[in-house]
Amino acid sequence: MPLPGTAVNASDALPRHRPRSLAQGLVEALGDRIRDGRLAQGAKLPTEAAIMEEFGVSRTVVREAISRLQAAGAVATRHGIGTFVVGLGEGGAFHIAQDRLTTLHDVISVLELRIGLETEGAALASQRRTPQNLSAMRQALEAFNAAVALGRDAVGADFQFHLEVARATQNRHFSDLLGTLGANIIPRARLAADHARESEARAYLQRVNAEHESIVDAIAAGDTEAARAAMRTHLANSRERRRRAAATGG
Repeated sequence: MPLPGTAVNASDALPRHRPRSLAQGLVEALGDRIRDGRLAQGAKLPTEAAIMEEFGVSRTVVREAISRLQAAGAVATRHGIGTFVVGLGEGGAFHIAQDRLTTLHDVISVLELRIGLETEGAALASQRRTPQNLSAMRQALEAFNAAVALGRDAVGADFQFHLEVARATQNRHFSDLLGTLGANIIPRARLAADHARESEARAYLQRVNAEHESIVDAIAAGDTEAARAAMRTHLANSRERRRRAAATGG
């Protein structure tokens, strides 16, 4: 049974390892839902039984995962009522809120930060990625393409892809920092209602995912310089697309 208001997808599956690994996998899965808005701030988490059923884990694993999320300040438990989402990036941690991304300068500043962080992250990922990491990246690509085909916002899948690259570094500081920044760092490009604008937006998103595919190909090949260059090109292109859109009023 899926969590209320969420859709089950392959990227939510948990690795079948020892309980500690299962707990961390559950932390990441629930954390992803908090970051991309499927579990909004103030929302009540499903019961332990519902989480156990969806993810196929024991009560011990669920309680350990919830404990870790509590320690991170992501959720808070009200005894006798339930556990509620507080949010990620709170409690004094570095955080970029949506209201701090209202101008072109704001968006470009974040993209410059991401170029510095994610370019080197892609290089490390090319050296350290596992088959599971590559599978998770490709699942994010498929989710992105599916969202575009259905005319839906692909921001969640876009952010998931970049998060999976960060995880492939095997250095949790990369994924923790990117996770703290959250899906707000992905420039929005929704499909417009007008047919001409819809076609233009769809072509834009297809170009974005073609750049994602180039990143995955370089990481899969273990080509450090190509991975670094592909990520830098992708984020630099995103920066230039934002500039052109602002100049034309798009």
